[in-house]
Amino acid sequence: MEAWEKVYVSDAKFLTDVHNTANCIGCHGGVGGTDDKAKAHEGVVRDPTTDPGRVCGTCHADIVKTASTSLHYALNGYRTILQARGADLSNPAMAEAFQNHCTECHATCGQCHVSRPTFSDGGLIKGHQFKRVASISLTCLGCHGGRVGPEYQGKYEGVPGDVHWTKGGMPCLECHEVTQYHGDGTEYAHRYDGPAVPNCLDCHKDVEGGKDGVTQHAIHGQKVACQVCHSAGPYKTCYGCHVGKDAGGLPYRKTEPTQYEFKIGRNPLKSDERPWDYVLLRHVPVARDTFAYYGKDLLPAFDAVPTWKYATPHNIQRVTPQNRDCNACHGQKALFLTVDDVLPDELEANRSVIVEKVPPAR
Repeated sequence: MEAWEKVYVSDAKFLTDVHNTANCIGCHGGVGGTDDKAKAHEGVVRDPTTDPGRVCGTCHADIVKTASTSLHYALNGYRTILQARGADLSNPAMAEAFQNHCTECHATCGQCHVSRPTFSDGGLIKGHQFKRVASISLTCLGCHGGRVGPEYQGKYEGVPGDVHWTKGGMPCLECHEVTQYHGDGTEYAHRYDGPAVPNCLDCHKDVEGGKDGVTQHAIHGQKVACQVCHSAGPYKTCYGCHVGKDAGGLPYRKTEPTQYEFKIGRNPLKSDERPWDYVLLRHVPVARDTFAYYGKDLLPAFDAVPTWKYATPHNIQRVTPQNRDCNACHGQKALFLTVDDVLPDELEANRSVIVEKVPPAR
């Protein structure tokens, strides 16, 4: 979008909308009663919903009450993983790196209901119209359009999209409850903290324990995550990422070329809520020297966390290459994450997820 298009309030109906009751200054700040442009814009805030309690909370107090616990708002996922790798977020160098490269994923109420997310360069969705449920292509996929979106909508050549989209036309909200966006009052450490939500069994109840008569469901139900058998094929994984600032002081990131892989590994998050021995793994864009531009050894405990992480690809199909028969998976070393698949510098970090003995052919 052109710069002026991003802020142009084109819908005259907004002037009589309930969201304009407070008028521009009431939400964005500024000074009224002056013809001086500079003075009029003193104190103006681009996104007043950065503090949801001040604006949105006036009417939506019940939602705003839990907003601070939302992973989209608080970015706990980033903080958790960086601290697990030994990052000291109070270190000025690390704090600067976090501010430059992580906070653009922070989302406010307005960035979903009024504008596009900052991550996708902002801009009003429709002339400042407030959308209760905005287009997933402008909001959800504005941030999650690098991997999840193309997987779900079948945009990877040779890999079908998710049956929930291609056959059911289900938007994100059909599976992801609103509390996953707004928070539920619990400060989760990351997106896979707590119960498996959404859970395939919430809809496919007859699958549990093989009640549907499918032998594989009875055998694998508590041992293998649903995606292992029902992910339609290769999904995107990302390798080493490096961040810094260019000559003009603008933050940038540079990643190694992405690859399309399918890897079954040992479950790094095994618990009563995620009891499976085997899950799908995805390499994440991190390297030992990701933050080297800002300082030396800013991830001193890099090996404490795998670089191949628990994943839930969004390309589900009933019949897939690996579930056509038992030996389409059993004995197929190429499907499993083995020592040969892991970069030498990352072997120690991934010991817990590497499959040392591939299930034999039957």
